[in-house]
Amino acid sequence: MSLLQAVVLGVLQGATEFLPVSSSGHLVLVPWLLRWQSPGLAFGAVVHWGTALAVIIYFWREWIAIIRTAVLSLLGLGRPSPRSLENDEEESRAAIPASLAWLILLGTVPGVLAGYFLDDFFEAMFARPAAAAGFLLVTALLLTASERLGGGERGLVDLAWLDALIVGVGQALAIFPGISRSGSTIAAGLVQGMKREPAAHFSFLLATPIIIGAGLLQVVELAQAGHLVAEAPVLITGFVAAALVGFGCIHFLLRYLQRHRLYPFALYCSLFGILSLLVWAVR
Repeated sequence: MSLLQAVVLGVLQGATEFLPVSSSGHLVLVPWLLRWQSPGLAFGAVVHWGTALAVIIYFWREWIAIIRTAVLSLLGLGRPSPRSLENDEEESRAAIPASLAWLILLGTVPGVLAGYFLDDFFEAMFARPAAAAGFLLVTALLLTASERLGGGERGLVDLAWLDALIVGVGQALAIFPGISRSGSTIAAGLVQGMKREPAAHFSFLLATPIIIGAGLLQVVELAQAGHLVAEAPVLITGFVAAALVGFGCIHFLLRYLQRHRLYPFALYCSLFGILSLLVWAVR
């Protein structure tokens, strides 16, 4: 893989990880459509690390509060009550429940179990562009259905254990290339009666642990194979591109969802999925 390809795919990852259009599907389909060599799971894991860094930096105030309240809870010094945090660009951000750390932990469990028990199956799916294109249509269906069936006035402070588990199941579905992680988790939040912006907020926070964990496993495997040094320039380039673009896309989507619906993203997934299936049929 050239450095130019690493930049293109890093930018693509940064944009599509947070916009509900499936980063994994794009990392499968775009190289295939352009007849590039597949970037491989290790590159995919590292650029996911870039987007994880973007989440950590963007929500650094929340992460400090989440860790602090979790520690206090473990020590028996804190009670799960709402905390209000302020953002430099807003007068106030939604109230953050002190139990959010445990909700994130619970929501991570379905994805971890799916990745552990079905790793070989899902890895094989990344070699099938037609499957990725088909799952983009599933993402379009999820986004459309959630807009029709979901929506409400619930925020982060209203999250309960069942909500976190259901959103976590949505995240587990995103192990299929073409099913958007942010799309499936936001859709699950909407169906649970959440407003769009808080649903996206929780989706981004929930993604961080599983992205970091999956990336760590892939990098360890790459290092054990002796390829880490040789691949370092490409991996670093993709990582930086994904982090920078991802940060901007978080900012964009949170503001977009305050006033707009998910239908444009559903339309995009439908068109890109159909186009990819037509190319696959011709080839």
